[in-house]
This record gives sequence, structure tokens and C-alpha cells, in this order.
Amino acid sequence: MGVISSPNAPAAIGPYVQGVDLGNMVITSGQLPINPTTSEMPQDVAEQTTQSLENALAVIEQAGLTVHSIVKTTVFVKDLNDFARVNAAYEQFFDSRDAGYPARSCVEVARLPKDAKVEIEMIAVR
Repeated sequence: MGVISSPNAPAAIGPYVQGVDLGNMVITSGQLPINPTTSEMPQDVAEQTTQSLENALAVIEQAGLTVHSIVKTTVFVKDLNDFARVNAAYEQFFDSRDAGYPARSCVEVARLPKDAKVEIEMIAVR
């Protein structure tokens, strides 16, 4: 198992890694919507969704894969009332890259680290 570390995604804030490379599969840890350059988190849920997706994709790309390699995402949202806005940002992210949509789960959670509104993890295959 190889550890993946990308400078284009925020550093882990605990005892975990950004992702793991299992050879035929890459799994990211949940990615918060923190801009890795500024360490800032947008307040808008749609912007948070896009930033979390960008961060997770950066880990996937660090392993040498592309958005087209993503087969599964899990989206954690603080408030499921935001689902329509999260879904629209998610759709735009994949559409803007001419990528098909991966399988997805979306669940509401009580709270996320740093009081984020969204956290996203991905699985990609070679």
C-alpha cells in the first residue's frame, strides 16, 4: 500500500493520510473544502462542494489517475436541506470535465471537522 500526499490538497489534520494507493485502486480520505494555497474555507455550500471535489481530485491525480478514473464518491453534508445546491455544484464539476458521473452516496451528518458544510471522499480505479 502506498501513501498519497498531494501539495494541491490540504494536509491531513489528524492521524491519517490524504489517500492510499492499492495498485489497482486509489482511495482518498474525506476532503474538507479548505483551499490548500490559502488555508481558507468558503462559506457558501456550493463553493465548499466544489473545493472538496477539487481537493479529492488532487489526491487522485497525485496517484497518476484522472477524473475519468473515479468510480465512487461519498458526500457528507451538514444539512440535507442544502442537497439541491450541493448536487448542482457536483454536477457542474463532472460536466465541466466531460466526465461521467461515478456512483455516489450522500448522507447528512451531525457535524464535520472545522464546522465544514461538506466533506467528500473518492474511490478511483486503474
